[in-house]
Amino acid sequence: MPLSLTPKQKTRSGKGKGLECVPVVGDAQCRGPGTLGEGPFCFPPGFGSLRAALAWSPGPLSLPGRLRSWVFLAITGVCGCCGALRPRYKRLVDNIFPEDPEDGLVKTNMEKLTFYALSAPEKLDRIGAYLSERLIRDVGRHRYGYVCIAMEALDQLLMACHCQSINLFVESFLKMVAKLLESEKPNLQILGTNSFVKFANIEEDTPSYHRSYDFFVSRFSEMCHSSHDDMEIKTKIRMSGIKGLQGVVRKTVNDELQANIWDPQHMDKIVPSLLFNLQHVEEAESRSPSPLQAPEKEKENPAELAERCLRELLGRAAFGNIKNAIKPVLIHLDNHSLWEPKVFAIRCFKIIMYSIQPQHSHLVIQQLLSHLDANSRSAATVRAGIVEVLSEAAVIAATGSVGPTVLEMFNTLLRQLRLSIDYALTGSYDGAISLGTKIIKEHEERMFQEAVIKTIGSFASTLPTYQRSEVILFIMSKVPLPSLHHPMETGKTGENRNRLTQIMLLKSLLQVSTGFQCNNMMSALPSNFLDRLLSTALMEDAEIRLFVLEILISFIDRHGNRHKFSTISTLSDISVLKLKVDKCSRQDTVFMKKHSQQLYRHIYLSCKEETNIQKHYEALYGLLALISIELANEEVVVDLIRLVLAVQDVAQVNEENLPVYNRCALYALGAAYLNLISQLTTVPAFCQHIHEVIETRKKEAPYMLPEDVFVERPRLSQNLDGVVIELLFRQSKISEVLGGSGYNSDRLCLPYIPQLTDEDRLSKRKSIGETISLQVEVESRNSPEKEEVSVLNILGPALA
Repeated sequence: MPLSLTPKQKTRSGKGKGLECVPVVGDAQCRGPGTLGEGPFCFPPGFGSLRAALAWSPGPLSLPGRLRSWVFLAITGVCGCCGALRPRYKRLVDNIFPEDPEDGLVKTNMEKLTFYALSAPEKLDRIGAYLSERLIRDVGRHRYGYVCIAMEALDQLLMACHCQSINLFVESFLKMVAKLLESEKPNLQILGTNSFVKFANIEEDTPSYHRSYDFFVSRFSEMCHSSHDDMEIKTKIRMSGIKGLQGVVRKTVNDELQANIWDPQHMDKIVPSLLFNLQHVEEAESRSPSPLQAPEKEKENPAELAERCLRELLGRAAFGNIKNAIKPVLIHLDNHSLWEPKVFAIRCFKIIMYSIQPQHSHLVIQQLLSHLDANSRSAATVRAGIVEVLSEAAVIAATGSVGPTVLEMFNTLLRQLRLSIDYALTGSYDGAISLGTKIIKEHEERMFQEAVIKTIGSFASTLPTYQRSEVILFIMSKVPLPSLHHPMETGKTGENRNRLTQIMLLKSLLQVSTGFQCNNMMSALPSNFLDRLLSTALMEDAEIRLFVLEILISFIDRHGNRHKFSTISTLSDISVLKLKVDKCSRQDTVFMKKHSQQLYRHIYLSCKEETNIQKHYEALYGLLALISIELANEEVVVDLIRLVLAVQDVAQVNEENLPVYNRCALYALGAAYLNLISQLTTVPAFCQHIHEVIETRKKEAPYMLPEDVFVERPRLSQNLDGVVIELLFRQSKISEVLGGSGYNSDRLCLPYIPQLTDEDRLSKRKSIGETISLQVEVESRNSPEKEEVSVLNILGPALA
């Protein structure tokens, strides 16, 4: 071991100068200046250091004897306790600590240490280990000032040093951070978190193959749930926990070697911790700080920080990680009963949908659908909350990508509708009430059903036309109708279930069809769909018939004119309605040639229903008006006039023994429609005839006009027999005036007569089964070729 002699400096005890033997040795085993050393040799109690032991007598050193003692001590390792004999990196580390910790880090010495670390990067791991030893010792001795200095030094070294050896240094750094986080002192926890966050923002040049952040995920998650008595300290600890989790995410999410951060055991800690702090946003907002404190409070809000962290986490999620990130959200909402208020749940999933990559949106929808199925026996309020969240999420997802989940989503929702109907009818989730069975509240089930229908409509409104058409056909195929392919349940319970299912599905169909825009009616109302829809229009149930009329109106109204016909009236000038009218296209003409007689027949039969109320007549008026605007050519106008005149005959002849209100309503409906169509055709003589009849009715029979019939308290006549001809619209007169303007007067002269089968069934229909069997028979005989032949048979005698 080489030795050198230097003049001995004056010791602290004030003793004289002498010679000092300075051996050039490797790493010593001392823990710092002033300690007693380590190894098999210890100093006597009277000597505090090697320097004191060597200087036990004043005067010049007796080199031979003293030198032998010095060499002996150096060989045994005790020399490491001498400051001058300690390794340079230890001396540099010791020098950054002042005598008084309040003086803070010695910056000049810190610069020397940094320069040394940059010059000799292989010493970084030893520097880190030594700093770690000092910090652990200072924590144990409650010397928190030195702890802060040590962490500040570590932070500066981390920021300055980027080399291959930094991995070993980081191990010591993380060990020190963990020591601080384990402390019960909030200030130390916050200090350790801040250092970890700085470290997380450093981009390392080399990957780490063995580093683990499991402890930090667990500890930061615990801090996010802090329940400290002091509100301010609790907020600081929670914010530190959130920042720590954010640091873990940033450090690991892009490192392929740390992909396990997305594993369920980590996501089950990170996500609930962030949601827990998001829950308390109302609590944070309820506190009203002074205006001067408000910006600071807002800045230190854990809820906002948690939201930013959650957005960052989800934004980094790859395709395979979405499920692990969403599942903890669903479990958290379940465990804390947060579906019922649903405000927080909707907020969470809005954050999720706007944070993830758009092409992954359908994965979230799938998770929600699966969760809805898993909770099919939960309370209706819980299921309604999930459906509301699904509605909000689906609308956002539709702007990006919903993948293959379109029909899957509607299928799940329709299945939940049927289950809810069963629950409401049976009163339990098991189909029968027994001891211990949870009783179901019917009004809650209705609320859930309305939520499902609303969700179906809101999601469908975002779909492109081709997908919307598929959804419409899909829903219609689920409507239970008595046929070979759709068996109906029997018995009272079965009938109720069938009826409720039909109503709910038609409501859903109405939601989907509202606002549906399709230029080609053949695509909007294909034959298989229209046949099934009109089959339900022949049912005795008034509510179902009304839904069918509203659905037809939604499909036909392509220019937003529906609301202009919500009130039945006889306007003297329809220009005030500002109707949007386009010329009938070729596709519309083809559609009407194929399906017009089918539509007219169902309108005619609907007018003759005894159970009709004002809403039915308003829907019928709207349907007639919209056909006249959207789909009418000269032939259609003629047929519609014939149809309305036939309805007038129904009220006049009254073979069906209709009540007075229904007969007055039919008279009023005919007056309102003929008033509209006369002004649309702009044939003066036609308009004059309609106007004369209306004026006569105003004077002599106001109960035959909509203004007296379709009001809250209708003013009706007790006797409608023997109505004079002046009060009726005459087919001969209309044929005469329209024939002079180029319309087919021969066709106008023919009264509208529905097919004999339909006419016959009016008095015999008792059940939906008879209705559908009749409908199938009519459709089988109503192909376009047979329609053409029947028209020729009717017109033949007239043409001859």
